[in-house]
Amino acid sequence: MTTASPTEFGGAAPAKRKRKRIQPLKAIRAIRALIADKEDTSQVFKIIDALSGDSVGRGFRRFVQTETGRRILAEKRNLVATLSERTRLAALPEGTLGRAYHEFMAEEDLTADGLVEASEAVERIDMRSEDEARFGARLRDQHDLWHVTTGYGRDGLGELALLAFTYAQTRNRGIGFIVLVGARVTAKNLPDVKIWRIIREAYRNGRKAAWLPAADWESLLEKPLAEVRAELGIAAPAAYAEAQPVAIAAENAFKAMRAEQQHKQAA
Repeated sequence: MTTASPTEFGGAAPAKRKRKRIQPLKAIRAIRALIADKEDTSQVFKIIDALSGDSVGRGFRRFVQTETGRRILAEKRNLVATLSERTRLAALPEGTLGRAYHEFMAEEDLTADGLVEASEAVERIDMRSEDEARFGARLRDQHDLWHVTTGYGRDGLGELALLAFTYAQTRNRGIGFIVLVGARVTAKNLPDVKIWRIIREAYRNGRKAAWLPAADWESLLEKPLAEVRAELGIAAPAAYAEAQPVAIAAENAFKAMRAEQQHKQAA
C-alpha cells in the first residue's frame, strides 16, 4: 500500500509501505468457523484480511489512475450514506438500479451499513491514508450493489458465485481461497449442482466486465438496470440461474433440519 494518495504528492508516485504479510493459520481458523456458521460474515473479512496481501493496495493505485476514482476521492464521497437514503431510492422509477437495490435490500431485510460492523470485527493496525480508507470502505459497501447488478442472489450458491466474480475483479487471494473451499464443500453436499461450471462462468463474467470498483455508482443508481448491465459489460449468470432452484431447496431443507434439531435440544 502507499503512504498517501497521489493527490497529496501533486501527482507524483508516493512511497510504498512494507508489503502486508499473508497469515495462513489465521485464515484456516476463520474458514473453519465460517463452515460451521456460514451466517458469520465477520469470518469472511478475517479470511480476506489474512490472505489479501497487497491486493487492496493494488486496487487503490489502479483506482486513483481513473478519472472517476480521483473525482470520488476529491468529493469525499460516502457510498454507504447514499445507499442508506431509502426514501429517495424507493421513489426512483421502477426498473432503475437504485429502485432494484432498494427492493433487494427490503426483501432480504438488510441495511446498507450491514457489512460495516462485520468488517470491524477484524483487528488490525490501520496505517492507511484517508483516501485509502475511503477506497477500502467503498469497495466493501458495493457488495450488495454487485448482487443486484450481476444477478447473483444471497443464497449460498449466489454468494459463492459472486465471490468468484469478485475474485476476477480484485485478484484478492483471500476471496479466491473462500471460493475454492466453498466450491469443494458445495460439490460434496450438492452433487447434482454443477458447481465448478457455475464458478467458471462467474469468474469469466468478472473478467469480461468493466472494473466495478471504479464505477460511478451514485450516478448509475438512477439508470435502468438493464442499461447499467450493458454499460458495465455484465453478462447474465445462466449456469447459476439454472442451478439456483435446486440449491435453494437444499438450503431450505438443511435450515429446517437444523431448526428441528435445535428445537429438540431445547426441549
